[in-house]
Amino acid sequence: MASTFEVQDVSFSYEAIPAIRGLTLHIGEGDRVALLGANGSGKSTLLRILDALYFPSAGTVTFKGDALTEKHLQQEEFLLSFRRRVALVFPNPDVQLFNPTVFDEIAYGPLQLQWSKEDVIRRVDETLEFMSISHLRDRPPYRLSGGEKKRVALASVLVLDPEVLLLDEPTATLDPKSQSQVVDLIQQWKGTARTVITATHQLEIVEDIADRVFVLEAGTVIAEGTPAEILSNTDLLLRANLIHAHRHSHDGVVHSHPHLHGHSRHEHEH
Repeated sequence: MASTFEVQDVSFSYEAIPAIRGLTLHIGEGDRVALLGANGSGKSTLLRILDALYFPSAGTVTFKGDALTEKHLQQEEFLLSFRRRVALVFPNPDVQLFNPTVFDEIAYGPLQLQWSKEDVIRRVDETLEFMSISHLRDRPPYRLSGGEKKRVALASVLVLDPEVLLLDEPTATLDPKSQSQVVDLIQQWKGTARTVITATHQLEIVEDIADRVFVLEAGTVIAEGTPAEILSNTDLLLRANLIHAHRHSHDGVVHSHPHLHGHSRHEHEH
């Protein structure tokens, strides 16, 4: 399988505080990958490195064989190509939404890439319809619900038809219906050429959004496998602080039972 990202022995620190430590992974074209880890495990930092917002202090990162370095990103042709092909959706949509209307928000990226006015209008209208938010076209983003904001943030990157989607906690803070809509959207890309990398700590969505899982702890990969392999490994999930053990006393004997962190499994109807 053709390579999308190659991350080799990468490290990164925030003001001398390590966030990524000697991390290595391979992501192929069309992969649906979950980066699973507790808060502070390095998931969000890794996504920002893959989006070339941060650059490693050690190690190398390549996208389709091209090195992601500050020097390379200073080349306008490569920068525009990379930003067109790779898109990051932040966990808090308010970070991404700053235009006066939803239409303007979704048109912003294409305009920055100097698309023609006709192409911008056509693609924005197509994306509004695809995301089922045409009725929000003229609304100001700050007046939308959390679920609506998340869909607009997704639309603002999907309008570019990127080859790679980097999703940082895409279902965080959403109500169950909005969570299901986002998960269903990710499922639509299964079997396509689009590479989707989702950072999450929500175990109940992993089987729906990913075919491969990397478990992160303290800025490095401690396990890789299928969702079934990872989710059945209770010791691993305990170590990664993705589940916790409740202790119970029965007839004077203390038992420990693993529990998800406040989540329950749910089913999606198809």
